[in-house]
Amino acid sequence: MKYITTIDDKEFEIEIVDEHHIRIGDRLLQVDFEAVSGQPVFSLILDGKSYESYVYQGDEDWEVLIRGQQYQVKIEDEREKRLRAAAGGGVTEGGEFHLKAPMPGLVVAVLIEEGQEVKKGQVMLILESMKMQNELKAPRDGTMGRVRVKAGESVEQKQTLLSVH
Repeated sequence: MKYITTIDDKEFEIEIVDEHHIRIGDRLLQVDFEAVSGQPVFSLILDGKSYESYVYQGDEDWEVLIRGQQYQVKIEDEREKRLRAAAGGGVTEGGEFHLKAPMPGLVVAVLIEEGQEVKKGQVMLILESMKMQNELKAPRDGTMGRVRVKAGESVEQKQTLLSVH
C-alpha cells in the first residue's frame, strides 16, 4: 500500500513493502517501529539508526517529536489524496504555525521573544518531561507571534505554547 505523507511542507510517497521494509521514492529502507511501555513514546530503527520519538494524533494530522524537532505529519492513501485534490484542497504554504506541547511537562526555558525573527531549526523553548529536557525548534523561518508560556510553567499535552508567522 502506498501512502502520501506530508511532513511540514514536504511531500513523500511511502510504500509499505512488508512488516520490516518501506520504500521512499526509490530507496528501500529496513524499519522497526515499536511502542515503549504504553506511552506515546516509540522506538524507531531506520536502516540500523535508532531514534526515540513521541507521537500524538491531532485532529487532522500527527505531531511527531524526534531529537527535539517537532514535525506535523499528515498521512493519506492514494485514494484520499485524489479525493482531496478533486475537492480543491492542498497543503497551505506559510501562514501561522502553532507549536503545541507534544507531552505534558514543565517549561524550563523560553529562548525567544514576541516579534523576534527565527530560523528553521532554531531552539525556541525547552520542555522537561519524564526527566528529559526536550528542545522544541522552529519548524520554519518566520517571526515569533504570541508566546503563551513562561519558564517554570507546567503545560498539558497539546497546549499551545507559541506561534510563528
